[in-house]
Amino acid sequence: MNDIFITGHRNPDMDSVCASWAYAQLKTTLDPHTRYHAIRCGHMNTQTKETLRDIGITAPRLEKDVHPRVRDIVTRNPHRISADEPTLNAVKIIHDYNISIIPVFGQDSKQQAKFAGLVSVNEISDFLISEHLGGRPRYAFRTDNFDKVLSGFCYKQGDRHEFTAPVMIGAMPYETSLDRIKSLLPDKPILVVGQREKILEYAIEQQFPAIVLTGVREPEEVSIDFSTYRGTVFVSRTDTAETVRLLRLSSPVKNIMSTEYPLLTEAHHFDEAKNMLVNSDLRGLPVFSAEDEPETEREFVGVVTRRCFIDRPSRKVIMVDHNEADQSIRGIENAEILEIIDHHRLAAEKTRTPIYVAAKPVGSTCTIVYQHYLQAGVPVNATTAKVLLAGLLSDTVILKSPTATNEDRRAAAQLANIAGITIEEYGEQIFSHTAVLGKDNPKQVITADFKLYSEFNQKVGIGQVEVVTFQNIDEVEELYLNALDEVKKEQGLDWTMLLITNVLHEHSKLFTAPFPEAEERLVFKQEKPGRFDLPNILSRKKQVLPEILRVLEDLASNKK
Repeated sequence: MNDIFITGHRNPDMDSVCASWAYAQLKTTLDPHTRYHAIRCGHMNTQTKETLRDIGITAPRLEKDVHPRVRDIVTRNPHRISADEPTLNAVKIIHDYNISIIPVFGQDSKQQAKFAGLVSVNEISDFLISEHLGGRPRYAFRTDNFDKVLSGFCYKQGDRHEFTAPVMIGAMPYETSLDRIKSLLPDKPILVVGQREKILEYAIEQQFPAIVLTGVREPEEVSIDFSTYRGTVFVSRTDTAETVRLLRLSSPVKNIMSTEYPLLTEAHHFDEAKNMLVNSDLRGLPVFSAEDEPETEREFVGVVTRRCFIDRPSRKVIMVDHNEADQSIRGIENAEILEIIDHHRLAAEKTRTPIYVAAKPVGSTCTIVYQHYLQAGVPVNATTAKVLLAGLLSDTVILKSPTATNEDRRAAAQLANIAGITIEEYGEQIFSHTAVLGKDNPKQVITADFKLYSEFNQKVGIGQVEVVTFQNIDEVEELYLNALDEVKKEQGLDWTMLLITNVLHEHSKLFTAPFPEAEERLVFKQEKPGRFDLPNILSRKKQVLPEILRVLEDLASNKK
């Protein structure tokens, strides 16, 4: 697995998305042999989407989790075989390469290779066992395959290239052979025989589908007149017993391959695919491209076998703008965390091995990412500078937030200079894309930038949204309080809040879902039930969260 995912937290804000994108660019430059993917584990808010569109870059792709998937274990470019190839070739491939399945390919209407089925030890075993079950077996033959399994040459090519027939050896007295042949009718056999004139004349007269001559070495040794015969004549330099054995294995693979299997795409989860295979009698499964594509457009990707599921792979992840598993992408607990780049409090999970951690008390993760560019001596181009500056100004509210440090201000000045823009104008442009409380869906506004915290046996969720006016806040208050209560119930939380920040006036309002015993302990001025006034407050992390944690600690102490 040579892929590393760089992700911000759930419900990503601008800083999280921009830091992921820019850090992936840096890591790709420093380590071009590894594929670094900037991803996000939630939908972006309006501000982030519009800003990235203005810059002209593609946003990190959405990934719901980092659970291992089939794409992490699939065998790409496996040994394959043509549908018309003899079964003997499939046997040789399985033996020589010690594999359990071979994908079979035919041709579509445009003569392009198209996946047709699978052949494995199971299908080959069934084919060989079926010879000994029931009546006399009939085999599918393709005359082009004779010289692929037999030492010899085609003496005459017949009209029929493919047919089904039993095998008959013409070694008995003529009358006995005739009786045996008649007992097979209406099936006419493929005849394996030396130059026995009477039986050959009968085969020519009856137009058997094919004749395989034995005991002949060169074309001039053939003494029979086949001018009226419309079937194929093949001369085998192998003895009769071996000729018959190999002739059976000339049957095309398409006649024994399996075409019944569950649809498996590279997007399927590891455990789901494992169960599909373990609960079947199949040796392996073909893997196709995305499940949402029409069946006719799905492309063959590779195969998975039971061996592929012996070891569970772990996705490699770099966490930016967060360090807590509860705030990260789903499946992070089973992933291999390589690095943490963050500016929040540390509450990281234990890791199995030492990792690189860059955590600083600055106002933006983008500031830390920019410093990594400087440390590595990698030039920052104008586009990357705009991305980093957007994340920095958004998270520090154009450097007005108390979280903003001198390091943030220096980084912002340098990035603005590289991008050829001014901090003030670019900041105003970014915040012109803020949410409109009366227009946007309340629940989406709450969860767009929503942080979860678990402390003192309480689970709390705090959302934040930037606006440029409180003008209609009274009109939407009830809608938002109801939405907070819905989010609280849906996510199983004890307390949910929304910090509404007026970035122009450096003033916030706090809406909370009902939690009376906690609300009465807040130092913030309560305007009415569920609503608090927070002048000069911009930062959820530095100004609001500490007070929330103090209240939770106070509640926990009083319960003892």
